[in-house]
Amino acid sequence: MNLHVSLIQSIDALLPQTQCGLCGHRDGCLPYANAISQGEAANKCVPGGQPVADALAELLNRAPLPAEPSVWPIQADGRPQRMKALIREDECIGCTKCINACPVDAIIGSGKLMHTVLTDLCTGCELCIPPCPVDCIDLVEDTQPLMTENAKIEEQNNLRNRYYAHIQREEKRRVDRKGPVVRAEINTELFAQFSNQIKPVQALEVVEKPAQVIVGLDSKTMLELAKLRTQIKKLEKQLSVREDANKRTLLSELHAQLNNLQA
Repeated sequence: MNLHVSLIQSIDALLPQTQCGLCGHRDGCLPYANAISQGEAANKCVPGGQPVADALAELLNRAPLPAEPSVWPIQADGRPQRMKALIREDECIGCTKCINACPVDAIIGSGKLMHTVLTDLCTGCELCIPPCPVDCIDLVEDTQPLMTENAKIEEQNNLRNRYYAHIQREEKRRVDRKGPVVRAEINTELFAQFSNQIKPVQALEVVEKPAQVIVGLDSKTMLELAKLRTQIKKLEKQLSVREDANKRTLLSELHAQLNNLQA
């Protein structure tokens, strides 16, 4: 591995992998890492905030610069408030435009069927919002506790892998697609250089579990599973604040439905 590639990897490892394009590089963190290695300012990562700007300055032995400001308030860790996308499901028309826009495949659904955001994977990049023709996607604050550094690294590695898999799939579609290309041209040579060093991840056709692998679930079942998990998480959060017998019963019923679908 040459020194330039190694430097790009070191820079990319510090970026949050939100793939939001707010740095000015529409195709995500890796192109920005490449640009930084060639001299571009290292303070443009909005979701990374001042901690990432400072870490990059230290890595590159450059003078620290103020991070690009965010519209969201700053958290205790110095980064802007993490946000998550939320689809108002009763308003969703199933157009699939948000699914194609999501860089880490955090939205599932099928044509003319309701879509759901897998909140654990959502980076809050906001890229799903502009394509939505009925404006049924909101951004809400991530109420989960701040992650440890090890957890951040694990999340970043997972998001990076998902994004590379997304890029590979979209490029294959682009080659075969007729009609206009709606996104900027991807630097395929750059992505190929790095994506072949990782194990590509599957989209959502394969769901891995500790004791078994569920393969080939139809889209309607996948959608129902995602909806149940979202309802379960919502109830669990509510019950963590205040106990309610009716909600506890409903939670047990939802768990039973989830187990039946996964059986």
